Amino acid sequence: MSTRELERLRLVDDDGARMPIGVGLRSAHYEHILAERPPVAWFEVLSDNYMHTRGRPLMYLDRIAEHYPVALHGVGLSIGSTDPLDFGYLAELRALRDRVGARWVSDHIAWTGVAGRHGHDLYPLPFTEECVRHVARRVAEVQDFLGAPLVLENPSTYLEFAGCALSEPEFVAALLEETGAGLLLDVNNVYVNANNHGLDASTYLRRLPLERVVQIHLAGHGVAAAVEADGVEAAHLIDTHAAPVAPAVWELFEQAVRLGARAPVLLEWDADIPPFGVVYAEALRARVHIERALAAEATCQAEARAWAQSHAPGALA
Repeated sequence: MSTRELERLRLVDDDGARMPIGVGLRSAHYEHILAERPPVAWFEVLSDNYMHTRGRPLMYLDRIAEHYPVALHGVGLSIGSTDPLDFGYLAELRALRDRVGARWVSDHIAWTGVAGRHGHDLYPLPFTEECVRHVARRVAEVQDFLGAPLVLENPSTYLEFAGCALSEPEFVAALLEETGAGLLLDVNNVYVNANNHGLDASTYLRRLPLERVVQIHLAGHGVAAAVEADGVEAAHLIDTHAAPVAPAVWELFEQAVRLGARAPVLLEWDADIPPFGVVYAEALRARVHIERALAAEATCQAEARAWAQSHAPGALA
């Protein structure tokens, strides 16, 4: 995907804002959205929930898509599996995209099943060159079938394969470089994985190809205590999407913006879902952090220019 194509994938607010803020569309909020028409920039739809139905959910989606930009986000592509790609699934996905005019289609860098059995979860991949090539071939097939770039999300993980030759951000960067796909940067997943695997979240973030980000996810996580083999209790984070965004994740989001991530922002809230007003208010908190990050960036740029001018040939001592 070229830089120009990446730009076309990025939504723009009516006022020209480069980071419009959206909310994940959930059935609990259908009636409120249609009755109140809240000023949400866009909605993200869990595509798998609308691909095998002709009833109420699809009717509501049609009506909401008449008034708001929509993006599709899936969990069933299983792009990392060794099973053949499911072209029946892809045909339904393409039809749904065309039906609602979705701006992009995204899924996770993961696998969900093997040998014809579906696991109903997102499982981690081995970070090897061989796996990069395997997944890249499958991404190319999907993009050819859809006739458009695929957007891939860095998933949350709770275990790793032994013998990985690449780090997770190196694997993601290599896959995007090979396929031209866009990156859906899930900031909460970066934080969860860094905690669970003993990584530095800031270093992880800096190693990702942030110039390829076309969408950003924010969400809450939970804490689960696990007893290690040596008897030492350690806290593990679970990507629950059932709480407000943690302060540390907001800080990491600011870092991503300062480092150049410019894309639509989405709040995910998928369990213990509160009223729409609560979810939307949490999403709008992103504006404060975006403004703070951009102000810090502008200050750094001004200081750099001042330093360059003061040290230019002929400058007064």
